[in-house]
Amino acid sequence: MKTVNLMIVGVGGQGSLLASKLLGTLLVDEGYDVKVSEVHGMSQRGGSVVTYVRFGDKVFSPVVAEGEADFIISFEKLEGARYVSRLKEGGKIICNTQQIDPMPVVIGAAEYPAEILESLLAKGIDIDAFDALSLAEEAGSSKAVNIVLMGRLAKYLQIPYEQWIDAIAKSVKPQFVEINKKAFDLGYNKE
Repeated sequence: MKTVNLMIVGVGGQGSLLASKLLGTLLVDEGYDVKVSEVHGMSQRGGSVVTYVRFGDKVFSPVVAEGEADFIISFEKLEGARYVSRLKEGGKIICNTQQIDPMPVVIGAAEYPAEILESLLAKGIDIDAFDALSLAEEAGSSKAVNIVLMGRLAKYLQIPYEQWIDAIAKSVKPQFVEINKKAFDLGYNKE
């Protein structure tokens, strides 16, 4: 099997590290060679967080280079735009449409770019964008955006649904399993 390259991008506190843990658990259980690498840029202060997940028969490096990402899972739309150069030809961005202002916008030194997703679509980028936050809230927790997005990713990967559910049970505390299963299902079944 060829190596599949994923990037999980967001801001600190959105749960991207749990999402990468879930993916790592799932993929190892499926028998893949998996490499995961995390980059934390001021994540404690709402800064950018990037996780690389690569899997296949044999993976030698954990980093996804320019133009190599099969999927970018973006927890916030500006973060998806920031890393679009890593997307390969024919790749897909799965994007939460939530807007989280970065610090320069918060302090008034910059403006949040208007119509980010529209400009990416105009360039021919394949984007599956939706309001993952509202689905997470429907599941019972605004913190479940990460699992909603994993549910959406599951639609594009050839891994059985039941294996994802097992990985959720292994990756979250027992008291949060049901909320996360519901969040996963809402992302998975979204039209």
